[in-house]
Amino acid sequence: MKDHDALGLAELVRTRQVHPRELVQAAIERIEALNPALNAVIHTRYERALAEAETVPLDAPFAGVPVLAKDVHQEIQGEPMTFGCKAYASHIAGEDSHFVRQLKQAGAIFLGITNVPEFALMAVTESRHFGPTHNPWDLQVTPGGSSGGSAAAVAAGMVPMAGASDGGGSIRIPAAYCGLFGLKPTRGRTPVGPKLGRHWLGASVNHVLTRSVRDSAAALDSLVMEEKAAAFMTPRSAERYVDVIRRPLPARLRIAFTTESPLGTKVHPECAEAVVRAVRFLESMGHEVEERSAPVDGRQLAQSYIWMYFGEVGAELHRLHGVLGRKPRPSDVEPATWLLGAIGRSVSAADFVARLQAWDEAASQMETFHETYDIYMTPTTAMPPARIGELSLRWSEERLARWSHRWGIARLLERAGIVDKLVETSLMRTPFTQLANLTGQPAMSLPLYRSSTGVPLGVQVVAARGREDLLLQLACLLEQSSLWVDVKQNPFMREDRPPAAQAT
Repeated sequence: MKDHDALGLAELVRTRQVHPRELVQAAIERIEALNPALNAVIHTRYERALAEAETVPLDAPFAGVPVLAKDVHQEIQGEPMTFGCKAYASHIAGEDSHFVRQLKQAGAIFLGITNVPEFALMAVTESRHFGPTHNPWDLQVTPGGSSGGSAAAVAAGMVPMAGASDGGGSIRIPAAYCGLFGLKPTRGRTPVGPKLGRHWLGASVNHVLTRSVRDSAAALDSLVMEEKAAAFMTPRSAERYVDVIRRPLPARLRIAFTTESPLGTKVHPECAEAVVRAVRFLESMGHEVEERSAPVDGRQLAQSYIWMYFGEVGAELHRLHGVLGRKPRPSDVEPATWLLGAIGRSVSAADFVARLQAWDEAASQMETFHETYDIYMTPTTAMPPARIGELSLRWSEERLARWSHRWGIARLLERAGIVDKLVETSLMRTPFTQLANLTGQPAMSLPLYRSSTGVPLGVQVVAARGREDLLLQLACLLEQSSLWVDVKQNPFMREDRPPAAQAT
């Protein structure tokens, strides 16, 4: 399982060297052996997967390939969909999501569902309901979030590909910390339905985490569909992405890069060095390079992103009323979720809309920017991964969160400037990824650097809307370079029996 990417496994099936049932069984055995240490998979459907392996079309792109879905809006009919929240513990999906349906039609077999932070709200995967997911490179640090369970599973070789979604960096951040390739497609490129027309007002999109670039390209080909109820639709590419990546890059790309945080906060020297090394490599190949930041107000965008966050969590708590049959209480969700929701419910519609308008302004500014520059490169994250539990709320903060629904505390927090402080503290570790979510641009994280502690760090590359082709071509070039981190170097891929006893 760990020796082939998804397309490589599908080729073994097509040439009848292995049966899909054998692949599924091998993945089951690996999940059972490794998951106690990683806590990446929180629900399995082994018997159904084995049954599906008997009928999979052998000529499909991912024929018989074992995969996993994320526990947020990637529903599998008849299986739980909890959003990492105990209030949804008994919630069962009534139908497949379009994401799952499309990959099933492409021959993929879903073995289970991966761990997420509650409602996919954090850049670490440490829900109280399911517990933290650990990074295969170092069990003491986070794999990132919110697609942390998927990232850990793929990096450890449980499966070659897993479902992910990205509303503020949730594909790219785990890709960076786990040494994977993570592409966030253009808004409207991949499906979000059938019950949703947009997720996080269009900031969030579905895709996958993979160990190879070609797997991501093939998944994108498989996911593209006409989703009539979607709020956003991006025109189909004229070519398949698996064909596009076989073509070389343009001879001379115009590249802008920065290692400065858009918030003006610190960037770890190794995160910056990852970008500088990649830029030097591309410059040595004849590409034109210029150090320049994006022409947007980073703090304004961060604030507009966080206000969307508040509003979405407030709406999520409103939806919980229908799930529980009563008004939600602080004990139904985690303290941070309750606080964010309380702030969201205190925001006026006028304030909310005013901040959303910053998205369109930034999109226009970036379109103009890309008339001069083909791609924009930054660190994926500003800091290496946090230790497990490092970012948890302190006791006093939990008390404040629990009481935020009383006496208008949430509105007072906003007026006192504490919300602005929250923007900085919550995004200072990951200030680079939100831009592409708000503008709708495609962006990817490339595994091009390992820190002094041995954990990978990513380089983010952003392109104009609709230019996944350019990103994938560049990724293929760098995948063949000495910069590319070999995910098979992590302990869970190197050893037959990884050190499960180290799990906390």
